[in-house]
Amino acid sequence: MSEQTVQERNNPYLEGNFAPITEEVTATDLQVEGELPQELNGRYLRNGPNPIDLTSRSNHHWFIGSGMVHGIRLRDGKAEWYRNRYVGSRELSTFRGQPDISGPNWNDSTGGPNTNVGTFAGKTWAMVEAGGTPVELTYELETVGRNDFEGTLPGAFTAHPKIDPVTREMHAMVYAWPQWMDHVQYVVVGTDGKVRKTVDVPLPGMTMMHDMSLTEKYVIIYDQPVTVNFDMVATHSFPFQWNPDYGNRVGLLPRDGSAADIVWIDVPMGYCFHPMNAYDNADGSVTIDLCNYATMFDRDLLGPFGDSLSRLERWTLNPATRRINIQVIDETPNEFPRHRYDVGNQPYRFGYCASPSNVPGRGWPTLKHDLKTGSRAVFDHGPGMAAGEPVFVAKENSDAEDAGYVITFLHDLGHASTEFVVMDAQDFDRGYVAKVKLPQRVPFGFHGNWSSDASMSLT
Repeated sequence: MSEQTVQERNNPYLEGNFAPITEEVTATDLQVEGELPQELNGRYLRNGPNPIDLTSRSNHHWFIGSGMVHGIRLRDGKAEWYRNRYVGSRELSTFRGQPDISGPNWNDSTGGPNTNVGTFAGKTWAMVEAGGTPVELTYELETVGRNDFEGTLPGAFTAHPKIDPVTREMHAMVYAWPQWMDHVQYVVVGTDGKVRKTVDVPLPGMTMMHDMSLTEKYVIIYDQPVTVNFDMVATHSFPFQWNPDYGNRVGLLPRDGSAADIVWIDVPMGYCFHPMNAYDNADGSVTIDLCNYATMFDRDLLGPFGDSLSRLERWTLNPATRRINIQVIDETPNEFPRHRYDVGNQPYRFGYCASPSNVPGRGWPTLKHDLKTGSRAVFDHGPGMAAGEPVFVAKENSDAEDAGYVITFLHDLGHASTEFVVMDAQDFDRGYVAKVKLPQRVPFGFHGNWSSDASMSLT
């Protein structure tokens, strides 16, 4: 057996629960174990890569591949349906022998959004990082077409916009590989679903700007040491690599300011995919809670888990002195951080994370952090049970910050199956509020959201 064949077989991001599935399924009247809360009326949606072309297995990167959205629809205590659908793209249309999907394709991308999915301005959007145009989906997850916010988006978009809980506007920091080599762009989308503002931000190189943060005063820019390696362009589908010579810094852009107003603060070497939350302090400093890796894409050039796992940290940035103070909240692995939506950009108390493992077959618990007391609650799903991103859904008629449900997909790695689970955010010891067995395995993926029917103007 050749060395190349062994490498192709051993790509860890194409094996086990990372492996793609082939069928698009619709299942109705799903069996519920426990009781689904009556107030959960809407859809839990999650996006992730599901590649259809695996001709380059040895160099396949987990971030690449056709998007597939999985969704479960809840109403009046019932699980009415599960659906999984590919997100439309030129690649998928060519594979199926169909015409390309409709809508403008500003960067002539062949791929489709595979990173996030959620609702905004009464529509369902599939999104991708690195520049692709969002794709609009129907309520039943069929592709409508590319949508550049009704013709108002001048170029790229991102998979990680932030919706301000007060103004309800959507904010994004956007990078576009390979179109934009020397800048990123700040984009604001109004509540009408149309872009109302863009600001170009010059940068010294092509950094992988996966996410951003928002406070009441600032847009927070992460200019980090993972950059394009041009020697990898011909051989790797995602040619980004650890580059400590680039430096690491955070930019504080006043919300109404220009690029010239950004306060840049140097920070220690590391990489953050996902901040949990950020807010302004009375003394003028800024607090950011985030999941921070020691290195990223250094030895493992195919995915995020081979070099290190991220810990949860609190950064306090002083724009006057341009200094940073770092407090480690939790040394154990923390990723996919979430919080209650309406405490975004403000001081808050509770955050939720998945706790990934890079050991095959090991479980991924769900974590709840009390950022006031420093305590941590662990929902241990059991051996070989891996929980994804914990999405918080607030209970009705309760102001307590942690009064709500944590929902996610739970993967049984030993039996190649998946359940949708509901946990009580205030009482992990209660066990599952409800579980719904899905009709097929859901591969590991990235991000999703609870999409209430109210947010879609449905009753």
